This record gives sequence, structure tokens and C-alpha cells, in this order.
Amino acid sequence: MASETLQQSFLQPMGPVAEEQFTHLLRVVGISMVVILPVLVGVPLILWRYRYSRPRGGYTPEWEFSKPLEYAMWGVPLLVVAVLASWLWYSTAKLDPYERLGPDPLQVQVIGLDWKWLFIYPQEGIATVDELAVPVGRPVELTLTTDTVMQSFLIAPLVGQIYAMPGMTTKLNFAATRTGEAEGENTQFNGNGFGRQKFTVRALAPTDYAAWLARGTGGLTLDESTYDRLRRQTVLIDAREDLGLDKGPEPILMSLGDRKIFQQIVAKYHRSGDRSADARWGGTGLPQSASTGTGE
Repeated sequence: MASETLQQSFLQPMGPVAEEQFTHLLRVVGISMVVILPVLVGVPLILWRYRYSRPRGGYTPEWEFSKPLEYAMWGVPLLVVAVLASWLWYSTAKLDPYERLGPDPLQVQVIGLDWKWLFIYPQEGIATVDELAVPVGRPVELTLTTDTVMQSFLIAPLVGQIYAMPGMTTKLNFAATRTGEAEGENTQFNGNGFGRQKFTVRALAPTDYAAWLARGTGGLTLDESTYDRLRRQTVLIDAREDLGLDKGPEPILMSLGDRKIFQQIVAKYHRSGDRSADARWGGTGLPQSASTGTGE
């Protein structure tokens, strides 16, 4: 599916998290109208009623205070701020990214690279590059890190933004309530390929998801050698060429050579006293630029 047709906004929600974000926006707009509409309506009326050519109302040059006006001018904004703050508190607690949305969530491990995303399904034994497929109706729990600089993970139609950093893990929980395809991206600038570090999220019916899983059982295997090439500073189209695949925009599907790859990549940043361990999985330094270029 072409990238122009992918859902890209929480205004087109595909799950409960984005739906709550959309509802929160409507609440904020609605309560803000309590302040904005009287100004939009009142200013023209006041200008018309007290216009210089035909003024109306009594002439009171000594007037300087009105208790009802003071109550309205200070009380209404204070009430609006209190309501907005309470709603924000409620939505923030409800959308805790670490809180699971149901039992038995699908576990997906996410590694941010330059300039692509690696998704590992440890229970299913597969991995993908720049494609995240999830079954509709089942909660999903992402565990995120990066093997390069700090990155910012976002799938607007499904879940909000969260940062990921090397040597650390963060969590992000969401679920899809309808089938469709959305765009995910990195929103933290990280070099020449930043603008192309996007991925496709596919919310599939359970039967279609099972068929999608079967596609990853053959072909490439994600092992240390494969990962070393993926870790280079390349966009998807060049990463495919590095791996001996056709040079194109299609996501990469692989079988999983070691189900503890994610843990080993996180752990290598905590082994400063063991240089041999640090050298594994591409080391902890900045990724090297590929000889084929950056794809820009």
C-alpha cells in the first residue's frame, strides 16, 4: 500500500489509546469555547453598541469597578483551568504507556537503528525491518531501545510518542480495534536518513495475522552477521541491498536466530569492563556508514 494512504493522525483512531487522545482534544476544544466564544461575539457587539457615531448607554466617567464583572473575568478562567487540569490528569493516568490494556499481550521488542526500525517477535521466532503487524483485538506490549542515538517512537493513529535510548528499555502498550494500515515514525532528528525512517503498521484480522507470521519462517535469519549489516547507517532500500535482497522499499522479514538478541543488545552497553563482549552485535559506538551510501 502506498505511504499516502496510510493513517497518520490520531484524528483517525485505530485503537483505544488514540481514541482517548481524540476525545481529550474534543474536551479541550469544548471547554476552551467557554472563554473564546464570548470574546468573539462580545467584542463586535460592544464596538457596535458603543460606536462613536451613535453611542448608547450612560456616561459614567467615574466608574471603575464592577463586582459581577470581576467575578466573571477571574472566576471563569480559573474554572476553565481547573477543569482542563483535572481532565489532563485523568487522561494522563488512563494512558500510562506502561499499563497493559488486557491479559496476554503480544510481546514485540523494538530496536531503533539508523535509519530504520527492527521489530522482534520473540515468541513467534521472527523479526521484521520497517513493518509491524499486530492482530486486531489483542493487546500489544512493545519493549523499546535503540542501538544508536536517542530516538522517538510514534504511531499516531494507535499510540502516543515515547523516547528510546541505548542501554535502556521503555514500554508502550496499545491495541488495534479495526483493521487498517498506519504509518509509524521516528520524530527525533538523528541524521541524514531521518526523513525516511518510517515504517508500516498493519492491523490484521487474526487469520490474516497468522498468514503473515508464516511468511517469516523462511529466507533470511537474524543473527549477529545479519544484524551487523542492519546496524549500518542506511535506510531500508540500501539495507535490503546489503543483505543481498532486491533493492526496493519492501519491508524485510526474517526468522529469529536467537530469541535473546534484544537482551544482548541492551546488555552490551553495561559491559564496560569486558571489551570482547562490547565488540559483539556491532559494538556500542556509532554505526558505520555503508559503502553503498545512505540512500539520500
